[in-house]
Amino acid sequence: MTDTPTQLFIGGAWADAADGATMPVDDPATGEIIAHVADAGAKDAQRAEEAAVQAQEAWARTAPRVRSEILRRAYEIIVERTDELAHVMTAEMGKPLAEARGEVAYAAEFFRWFSEEAVRIEGGHGVLPDGRNRMLLARRPVGPCLLITPWNFPLAMGTRKIGPAIAAGCTMILKPAPQTPLSSLALAAILKEAGLPDGVLNVVTTSRAGEVCEPLLRGGRMRKLSFTGSTDVGRLLLAQSAEAVVRTSMELGGNAPFIVFGDADLDKAVDGAMVAKMRNMGEACTAANRFFVHSSVVKEFGRRLAERMGALVVGPGTRDGVDVGPLIDRVGRAKVEELVADAVERGARVLVGGRTPEGPGCFYPPTVLTDVAPDSRLMDTEIFGPVAAILTFDDEDEVIRRANDTPWGLVGYVFTEGLDRALRVSERLEVGMVGVNTGLVSNPAAPFGGVKQSGLGREGGRVGLDEFLEYQYLAVPVR
Repeated sequence: MTDTPTQLFIGGAWADAADGATMPVDDPATGEIIAHVADAGAKDAQRAEEAAVQAQEAWARTAPRVRSEILRRAYEIIVERTDELAHVMTAEMGKPLAEARGEVAYAAEFFRWFSEEAVRIEGGHGVLPDGRNRMLLARRPVGPCLLITPWNFPLAMGTRKIGPAIAAGCTMILKPAPQTPLSSLALAAILKEAGLPDGVLNVVTTSRAGEVCEPLLRGGRMRKLSFTGSTDVGRLLLAQSAEAVVRTSMELGGNAPFIVFGDADLDKAVDGAMVAKMRNMGEACTAANRFFVHSSVVKEFGRRLAERMGALVVGPGTRDGVDVGPLIDRVGRAKVEELVADAVERGARVLVGGRTPEGPGCFYPPTVLTDVAPDSRLMDTEIFGPVAAILTFDDEDEVIRRANDTPWGLVGYVFTEGLDRALRVSERLEVGMVGVNTGLVSNPAAPFGGVKQSGLGREGGRVGLDEFLEYQYLAVPVR
């Protein structure tokens, strides 16, 4: 980690925290400290805010092609440094190197996508119905933005927010999760190298989120908040944003149903389950949480899934052949342990896994539970770990009701060979995204987001750029 920046990035320059504070970054595979990074406080937040505000007017006037080319250069640098970035990511959050390389490619693609969208920001023109005025519609950047990213996809969640902000002409303050600051600092260095003007992106790493973020949101100079994280924290940030009427995009928690009908191709269903459950060790808001499997295939599905899950190799992400790295920290692992123990106490059977290994690190084995009671805690909790909980159903209306019986509505998965059923069920699921016979829905070109308490707004796709733009309407008399 010696080549990765560890200071704050404010106004295009690297700097220590004003009070000299630092915070450790741990390797969850060993528990060892791999770096100390600057730990920002309120004064640092003020400096970052001033830099972003001062840079906004000039950046908004920058030609779309210039913004596009900066993003394209950053995309190319990220691709060139795939291995370097993957090692940084694996060291600070644990995912296997192969999966980290996949995230680097995914993260880079957001910059390529929004580099192409930056030159396609269009307004409108027309005569109003009364014939008195022409209507001109212009698109303008919303203004300085506060971007708050989680630890589970530290590079991709940064590019998914930074990409559209740059394309739209917005300046930014990025606050990454304290567990994974190194990926964000490495990304800032790449954008500086790609030619991003000073002050457009400012990165404030901190363990004092309240001290840093609340004044920014209440002060009114930040005009946009984009947050990815838990629903509980999202509610708090929404309340803080209300005072200055800050525009918000919130990508919050999930409790994804994974529905397997009796006519499903079980090979496809198990393959989809492995992706939907085990991507990022299950530490994903899109992770399948509740597996509803038709009674006619539940035993065979459970057997196959347990066989596949049991064959996965658990270990440090840097070790060859490892499929499953550690969970982010001991708090996260303890939560998974408690949820599994509660389900077993209520009658669930463990088909594979379910026991925490001895030794260093925050490892937990891939686990499959069957005969899970509907009142088990993991039925209404985001597990965020490698645990698949299987329930049985017989009736389509019944399973839709049970799938929708949650305050979250991010994503759902439907496996059936009947097109009519796939469409019918998908239309009735209260979610923002549906994977039909696939366990992967995320794509930079598609709108990502949920309904109910899973969030507000969308990221990615063409609408991802809209989140960072305002309309301005001009009335021009017809003469």
